[in-house]
Amino acid sequence: MVLSPAAVVDCNLCEAMRFFGSATDKGGVHDYAGVTVIDSGVNYSVFNISLFRDPPVANRIDFNLRLTSPEQYFQRRGVRWSHWVCLDLLPTDLRSRADEAFRQRGLRRLTEAPGMVASRLEPARRPLPPVSWRPVADAETRLSFAHSTSIAFEIPFATAREVYEPARAWSGTYQGYVGYVRNTPVSTAAIVVAGGVIGVYSVGTLPGFRKRGYAEALLRNVLAYVTRVTGIEQYALQSTRAGYDMYRCMGFADVARFAVYMT
Repeated sequence: MVLSPAAVVDCNLCEAMRFFGSATDKGGVHDYAGVTVIDSGVNYSVFNISLFRDPPVANRIDFNLRLTSPEQYFQRRGVRWSHWVCLDLLPTDLRSRADEAFRQRGLRRLTEAPGMVASRLEPARRPLPPVSWRPVADAETRLSFAHSTSIAFEIPFATAREVYEPARAWSGTYQGYVGYVRNTPVSTAAIVVAGGVIGVYSVGTLPGFRKRGYAEALLRNVLAYVTRVTGIEQYALQSTRAGYDMYRCMGFADVARFAVYMT
C-alpha cells in the first residue's frame, strides 16, 4: 500500500513519539484499538501523548471512542497529556471543527505545525558556519542535549533531564545529535528512520547563537550522514514557526497540517 505524503509524515511521527514511552523506567507504550498511548512517566503534558493509529478515524463517533482510552489511562495516572494529530487524516467533516471536537473532550489546541517533506535538499543559499557534531551516545552528550532542548523549547530543565538524560532513552530509533562551536554545544537535532523517510525532530539552537546558520549546518551534516548510512533520500518533519523559513529554503514543502491538543 502506497501511503499519501500526509500519512508518511504521520507514520514517522508515531514512531518518533514512542521515544518518550521508553525514556524513563516509569512510563510505557500502550496500543489500544485505533490509538497509541505513550506515557513518559513524567507529569508534563507534551511528553504524555496519544496518537490515532490505522485504520483512519471513520466518523465523529469513532473519534470519541478512540479518545476514551487515553483519557481514562491518564486520568488513572493523574497526569496531564496531549493528543498529536494529522488534521488532514481526519474525516472531512471533522477537519474544520477539530478544535471544537477536541475541546469537548477537555483538550485545547497548543499549536499547529505544517507537515513537510523533501525528496532532495536544495543547496544552501548562504555560506554556513563550520559546526562539529557528535551523536548522543554518552553522559556528556545526553546532558548537552537535555540542556539545549530545555532552553530552545522552554521545557523545565529538571523535566528535560528526566527524559533525555537516561542512557535507555537513546537505545531505540530516535537518535540525537549535538552541534558544537569551539567545543561549546549550541544546537541539537534528532532523527528517526521510519515510513520510508528520514524524520527530523528537536531542531533547536541556543539563543546566543541563533540567526547564524548553526541549526541548518548541523541538520545538513546529520542528514547527509544518515542518508549515506541508510540510502534514504526522502525527508519529513513538522515545522515550528521559527524553523519554517529555513526548511522551505532547504527544499521542504507543505503536505499536511498537524496539531497538538493538550489538557
